[in-house]
Amino acid sequence: MSLLGAMLGVRARKAVDVSALTWEKLLGEPASKSGQTVSIDRALGVSVVFGCARAIAEGLAQMPLKLYREKDRGKEPARTHALYRLLAVQPNEWMTSFELVEALTLHTVLTGNGFAFINRVRGTVRELIPLVPNLVTVRRGPDYTLSYDVRDSAGGSITIPRENMLHLRGPSWNTYVGLDIVQQAREAIGLAMATEESHARLFSNGAQPGGILSTDVQLGDKAIERLKEQWRATFEGTANRFKTAVLDNGFKFHPLSMNGVDAQHLETRKHQIEDICRAFRVFPLMVMHADKTSTFASSEQFFLAHVVHTLEPWVRRWEMAIQRDLIGAAEEGFFAKFSMQSLLRGDHKTRAAFYGAGIKDGWLTRNEAREREDLDPLDGLDEPLRPLNMGPGNEPPPEDDGDEPKPDEREGD
Repeated sequence: MSLLGAMLGVRARKAVDVSALTWEKLLGEPASKSGQTVSIDRALGVSVVFGCARAIAEGLAQMPLKLYREKDRGKEPARTHALYRLLAVQPNEWMTSFELVEALTLHTVLTGNGFAFINRVRGTVRELIPLVPNLVTVRRGPDYTLSYDVRDSAGGSITIPRENMLHLRGPSWNTYVGLDIVQQAREAIGLAMATEESHARLFSNGAQPGGILSTDVQLGDKAIERLKEQWRATFEGTANRFKTAVLDNGFKFHPLSMNGVDAQHLETRKHQIEDICRAFRVFPLMVMHADKTSTFASSEQFFLAHVVHTLEPWVRRWEMAIQRDLIGAAEEGFFAKFSMQSLLRGDHKTRAAFYGAGIKDGWLTRNEAREREDLDPLDGLDEPLRPLNMGPGNEPPPEDDGDEPKPDEREGD
């Protein structure tokens, strides 16, 4: 029995399940229409796929993740709770919180699912152990309860109940397993792989198309093959570009001109960047692909849009998964939250104007503004300020102290 099975106290069994043997798994990953086989490993070799996954995973991981306790008014960090350190600092012996969030998000973005085994000791969560998605099979029973079959290195399999698994799901069709984004976008990724390979072969030939050697002399098959090999060895490859060819025996070289398809390689590759970004819901600017319309003034708005439209849905997935799988209904009043303020902050001038307006209008205290800037609170700055000429509508007017003479009294004088 494996170590994971020993911790769970479950029965190990051989990982032979006929229902899991589909044609796709028997014959390998399906090929795209471009002829390229698109798997996770090969897709990660496409720079834009890796860039999209990193933009989301690193964006999530760089935001502080903390456990909070609800108060009558507001919230406070639940530092004494066992989950606080696991989520904010170190979820297991060898990983930091940053690394766990990054790894599980990377798994989910690419495969649709991220898994971490919840090791509980006498009901208390002690560590979170991430699992590779392709070793986990999600099963739903007739009563809609979920269980997870996990294969181990010994060739066996253990079944983990739902209460011992942190399951992060991406967009889902059947509601309990996320969609495999790489396979959903395999045509776009396959075409990117094909154009990249074609472009690489073009440059391996010195970025020059082939040509024809002609002569009036009759040559045998062996002479033709020997001539072709000598020509490749002398002139093919980027290192042999622009060498001078000396032809004898009446040989003439007729280069073939580059056709329109070859000339459009670069445009096709640009289009594939946008197409793949569309599948991952990532702005092309976030994978360092900028068009002519992007400027320094518009880049900040792109970054804010990335936070709102790309990262925030993943933030909500994480927070709700933690609430469901780690906190549960038994611990009311606790919740996990990512701090997104650092990503939503603008430049210094914009932040100063924002804080100034909030403090002057009374809806933001000075210590709350300091907290958003990661500064320690100061005594006497917890009370909201109120302009002298403004007050709540239900507050009675100030009482007359009798010092100021009434209008009728002034007239009598």
